[in-house]
This record gives sequence, structure tokens and C-alpha cells, in this order.
Amino acid sequence: MEEIKKRWYVVRSVSGKEKKVKEYLELEISRHNLNDYVSQVLIPTEKVFQIRNGKKISKERAYLPGYVLIEAALVGEVAHVIKNITNVIGFLGAEKGGSPVPMRLSEVNRILGKVDELSENEEEMKIPFTIGESVKVIDGPFNNFSGVIDEINEDKKKLKVMVKIFGRKNLLELSYMQVEKEV
Repeated sequence: MEEIKKRWYVVRSVSGKEKKVKEYLELEISRHNLNDYVSQVLIPTEKVFQIRNGKKISKERAYLPGYVLIEAALVGEVAHVIKNITNVIGFLGAEKGGSPVPMRLSEVNRILGKVDELSENEEEMKIPFTIGESVKVIDGPFNNFSGVIDEINEDKKKLKVMVKIFGRKNLLELSYMQVEKEV
């Protein structure tokens, strides 16, 4: 049997339903015995960190919402099976109803490279604070005190906050987790 030439295509899906589309795709592919024609179904994701209730929460978010990448050879029924899956809008192509346009290798490498880069840099957290911003201490001995950010140390993930205690201004060094933005 000759080698089946597979290329990368972009499947448009209903935004927020990418995981479901991936599940359905994998289910249909195995049900129709199309494993020889479809090798990978991928949702480019990135890790996002948020601070909620003083805790650092890691969340995975779709890097390209509404799109699922698929490495496949679109021969025979393959494209038809993919298009008819629940929550799939269709393939990304040149014109509506036209044939699916495969991605250029440079685009694939850039997206896959970006995904790898994002998973490696998972500890990179966006600094949620700015100098001069009012914050409330939510943890530690100065709980419920309010102050203004004087300095931000990105490396240590610490803030220097000017807090008024008994009428005098004091500089406290607190971690990102110990403060929250004042509303």
C-alpha cells in the first residue's frame, strides 16, 4: 500500500465547543475506520493563570478559539464525515462551499511551535498590578488593610505596598497572592 499524503487543515467549529468537536472527530474517525487518513486532531491551547480568592489558578484556554487543526488526507468520504460532525461549521478555505485549503508548512510549524512555547512558559504569569494602584491586603497580619502599590518585583512576584497603620504610612512587602485589586 502506498503512503497516504496527509496535510494540515483548519476545521471551523462553534466557539467554545472545540473539545467536543475533537471528541466527536476522534469517535467518528474510529467508527468509520479512517485512522489511516486522519492522524492528528489538535486544539492549540495556552495556559493562563488567574488569582482567585488569593489562590493561583491555572486554566487552559483555546489559543485559537473556534478552530481545530487536523492532519488528514481528504480523500473519498473523509471530508464529508468531518463536515457532518456536530458543532463543525466547515473547513477554512478560499471560498464558501469550496474545497478545503491545506495550511502551509510554515504556518503549521509556527502554530505548533507557539503551542510548544506556551506550554514550556507555563510559569509566565501576567502581572495583574500596576504602580499607584489601590489594593486590599487579603492575607497575613495586615488582612483587610488597604494601600497603594509603590513597587513591583516581577522576579520574586512581590509588591511593596504603602499602608496606613495607626495614622502612619508603612511599606509592606507582600506577595501577589496576599493582595487583591480594590474595587
